[in-house]
Amino acid sequence: MTDNIIEVRDLVKHYPVTRGIVFKKTIGQVKAVDGVSFDLKAGETLGVVGESGCGKSTLSRVLMNLEKPTAGTVHYKGQDIAKLSGGALRRLRRQIQLVMQDPYTSLNPRMTVGDLIGEPFEIHSEVAPRGSRRDKVKELLDLVGLNPEHINRYPHQFSGGQRQRIGIARALALRPEVIVCDEPVSALDVSIQAQVMNLLEKLQNELGLSYVFIAHDLSVVRHLSDRVAVMYLGKIVEIGTEDEIYERPTHPYTQALLSAVPVPDPTLRENKAIIRLTGDVPSPISPPSGCRFRTRCWKAQDLCAEQPPLLEIRPGSDHPSACHFAEKREIVATHDA
Repeated sequence: MTDNIIEVRDLVKHYPVTRGIVFKKTIGQVKAVDGVSFDLKAGETLGVVGESGCGKSTLSRVLMNLEKPTAGTVHYKGQDIAKLSGGALRRLRRQIQLVMQDPYTSLNPRMTVGDLIGEPFEIHSEVAPRGSRRDKVKELLDLVGLNPEHINRYPHQFSGGQRQRIGIARALALRPEVIVCDEPVSALDVSIQAQVMNLLEKLQNELGLSYVFIAHDLSVVRHLSDRVAVMYLGKIVEIGTEDEIYERPTHPYTQALLSAVPVPDPTLRENKAIIRLTGDVPSPISPPSGCRFRTRCWKAQDLCAEQPPLLEIRPGSDHPSACHFAEKREIVATHDA
């Protein structure tokens, strides 16, 4: 038996690049996600970080079964979600919900808050019979820190942070076990970000939720995550606990990301070494062979033309990294990073 609630193995999602209007011809593939594997344990938060365009949002859509994988599998409690349809897929929708990035465009402006949060009950009527739905919506509003008496207001009457709370309430309506958070605070002011993050942490403790928390802000991810996966050009290059990633990063890309995090203390800021990467991020249509970071990596050598597998840095540490030059590596996975 395993305590993993989600298991992702060798997940691939490619999009065809076509030419022509009438007679379309496929001339390439956008390799948005290209061989990603990880586990999510019950009650855990897995942070996924990386630059824009690295495949984080595509990963979230595949986890939600909004996109079918090109290859690989996503298992929820042993079920391959890509193979589900009909009633089985509808039941899965109850268990895995999504909090979207932009609270200004993810809410229908023509619907009241009550209708927005209560809409899932129209599809899953067994969760809340029609006569009790209004009370359920008020409970959800109170749960996320909003006034239940505002149930008849429209989204434009709320601030950005309040709108994101509405989105969280909608995601909680069906009592899910897993919530995929696709950069849920990136569109909010910094002070509001902290409030929403604290709310997510409170809800996890109260409801036993599991999160896949996607973001590009490393400081935001650290606040909430138990483990962190670092993505670059469609691949995971390092996974570890929050302490391991932030205190003992082993992959050069992770080290470069952390060096760019602002330090508020002027004394510490002066002594901090900043890694400045050269060149641009390669195209996901034609990524470099071998290690995809090698075209920008200061450690790159000829060996990097071969793809480094995801290997454990220290035996028993559960801290795999995809770099040929990480020390004390032990094989923990046969798939590519």
